Amino acid sequence: MAALATASSFYSESILGWSVFGIVLLVILAFCWIYIRKYQSRQESEVVSTITAICALAIALITSALLPVDIFLVSYMKNPNGTYKEWASNNMTRLAVEDSVLHAYYSLYSIILFCVFLWIPFVYFYYEEKDDDNLNKCSQVKNALKYTFGFIVVCAALLLVGAFVPLAAPTNQNTTEWEKIKHLFEEFGTSRGLSALSFSISSLTLIGMLSVITYTAYGMSVLPLNLIKGTRNLAYERLENTEDLEDVENQIEKIKSKCADGRPLSTRDRRSLHKLEGKLQVLKRRDRHLQSAEKNVCLKLCSILRPLKILFGICFILVAFLFTIALFISNLDKALHSAGLNSGFIIFGTNITNPLNEILLHLQPVFPLDYILIAVITMYFVFTSMAGIQNMGIWFFWIRLYKIRPGKTRPQALLFLCMILLLIVLHTSYMIYSLAPQYVMYGSQNYILQNKLPSPSENSTLSVTRFCDADAPADQCTVTRTYLFLHKFWFFGTIYYFGNWAFIAVFLIGLVVSCCKGKKSVIDGEVEPDDSDISDDEFLPS
Repeated sequence: MAALATASSFYSESILGWSVFGIVLLVILAFCWIYIRKYQSRQESEVVSTITAICALAIALITSALLPVDIFLVSYMKNPNGTYKEWASNNMTRLAVEDSVLHAYYSLYSIILFCVFLWIPFVYFYYEEKDDDNLNKCSQVKNALKYTFGFIVVCAALLLVGAFVPLAAPTNQNTTEWEKIKHLFEEFGTSRGLSALSFSISSLTLIGMLSVITYTAYGMSVLPLNLIKGTRNLAYERLENTEDLEDVENQIEKIKSKCADGRPLSTRDRRSLHKLEGKLQVLKRRDRHLQSAEKNVCLKLCSILRPLKILFGICFILVAFLFTIALFISNLDKALHSAGLNSGFIIFGTNITNPLNEILLHLQPVFPLDYILIAVITMYFVFTSMAGIQNMGIWFFWIRLYKIRPGKTRPQALLFLCMILLLIVLHTSYMIYSLAPQYVMYGSQNYILQNKLPSPSENSTLSVTRFCDADAPADQCTVTRTYLFLHKFWFFGTIYYFGNWAFIAVFLIGLVVSCCKGKKSVIDGEVEPDDSDISDDEFLPS
């Protein structure tokens, strides 16, 4: 009977963690469908690119959603007093629970590699070749596979390097913490296939870190400040546009009057006339959009909800400051108390009070409150990244490849966008570890510390319950699979550490830039003079 009750408790608590994950999975799929449909071009939408974008973003978010499940399962192995629950008293049972999470990670990360190195590049190049009218479908597929082969070679190289690269970091003889946990990494890395997968994912996460520094850090400042500042007055903006229209028309008439008697225009005048006519077309398109905006019910509703937008903006900027402070404290803690540069600045717990870490530790026992907070943090990163991408566009060094605008994003740009968001979400797991290291490593697990008392009695001890950390005995605390996967290769941790400092710096610079910028136009992003990726006739006034 006792064994039956233990098994029942084990399955009920496992089902609780996985059932919440299942609900979150459905919500993620719905969110991705709505999100991609919002941004895809109405004129150039393609079924395959849309489905690919939705699936790629969903897989990334589902992988991120595994983090709280992992933490939930290791936390619920123990009672609040630090003792193992009956169902978790057996080490084999605990190993089976951890393996269930690990196998889920294997599957999802393998799908991510397939998407990044095969499926998304193939679909992207297929639609690039589709623009060439001289090619048939077979030629398009052949050329797309030819370009995709380069990505497959890169993936194979990463897997080979990951299979043979040394796992352990150089150890410092004076560092005892690293020695205590080193065997966990060695045990975790017995499979070379896992090492290859981990190295490949870590390499992608590194690219995701660059995207986070570029887009998310800037988006964390520009999104709330745009909500707080609002947009320019519509009536004033239309009046200003009308004046510009009249001014340009007068300049055009003035140049044309020079050839009224049949004389040809000079090269300089022809060049000026061409520029003015282009500017006139843009101003006319702006006027049509501004006329439409005056009749737009949604914009009128937004003006009524202006106080709510300001409130959201204030909340977003406070959250941005909370994340930045937590990240700064975490990096400072690593600088002062980690095993150092040669171990990837790995830290086993927290030595300086971190507000976000404390919040998550206290919410975790009341499942699924921490799950909700992790979901909010992940979606916050997605929305701020999207704000950064929308404001900056997608660039390749100094060349802007695409603009991202609701209802006007081309299939190729949509695939690029989802690739960037996928890599950003991959890096989110490490960002959450940086924001709350002890929570990600141990969850809310406690252990019993036995302290000897100065007493004549030989067995006089005092039992104290403490949060799990590096000082805990190896058999008293279970480390999450997420943590071990993130820190399998120490040199990535070193790069992530300096990347966090770069993230803080870019956020502060972006904050200053966003504060100095004026209010956005009511039709911001609708009309731009260099619209190379959007047709001039895409907007038709009603």
